[in-house]
Amino acid sequence: MTEIAIISDIHGNLEALKTVLKDIEKRKIKKIYCLGDIIAKGCNQQACVDLVREKCTIVISGNCEDFFMNEIDLTQQNEIAIARINWNRKKIKQETAQYLRNLPFCYEFYLSGRLVRLVHAHPETCYRFIGNVDKIERQYELFLPSKKTLSDKRADILIYGHLHTPYMQKIYNRIILNPGSVGNALDIYRNPLKDGDERNTTVANYLILRGVEDSHNWEDEISYEIVNLNYDIEKELKSNDIKDNIEFNKYKEELLHGKYRDMEKVKRSLPEQGIEQDKI
Repeated sequence: MTEIAIISDIHGNLEALKTVLKDIEKRKIKKIYCLGDIIAKGCNQQACVDLVREKCTIVISGNCEDFFMNEIDLTQQNEIAIARINWNRKKIKQETAQYLRNLPFCYEFYLSGRLVRLVHAHPETCYRFIGNVDKIERQYELFLPSKKTLSDKRADILIYGHLHTPYMQKIYNRIILNPGSVGNALDIYRNPLKDGDERNTTVANYLILRGVEDSHNWEDEISYEIVNLNYDIEKELKSNDIKDNIEFNKYKEELLHGKYRDMEKVKRSLPEQGIEQDKI
């Protein structure tokens, strides 16, 4: 039986990452796969990338690695976006930036007979948002291959990050898994009259897969576990030079309350997900 820890969306949060890695080590899990977005938002980006490179067997690219580390046309960006780009780039060593630019888009393997595909957000792009509460046919897109996937087969198990919300879904005899976020856990579906305790959200999340790796035998055992860990948020928010981040106040609110910084943006996308705006 192989155990694999899947981590994602660290976003420069060193305290959360160290907490997760300590728990993985305590469980004696030897393989760690990372779904990207190691950088951006938090200030400890270089330290987080260094730890991921040291500890993770497989690392794929997230939208933040793609956006902040690759060359883009700054004339197409507004003043705030340019400031974010410059701030993120100065946090990363040149050699590290090259490493991030070269990360693969996708990884695939067999586990207990199932084809498991790892992407950051979607088989076609690391930017597309498929919500945990979404139309079933949009969720089905996640299983489909693309020009960027390693095979042309539909996945039996699709694992992706990007949402910052852990969940499991089963449709069409296939399974969607999302480990949530190590360093920036969110629940974007909020309602002050319905919300539970925010501490259900403001934790470090990761996923554990258990099965027989490289096996094509469907009779082999397989299981999934989402882990939620408390970590020292206040310590992370006191990290050296974090307040030179122009997004510090928004980042702080996200860590403390688990609520996405731009709810108007979320509301604009809700009709595509089959959710009425007045329900938020």
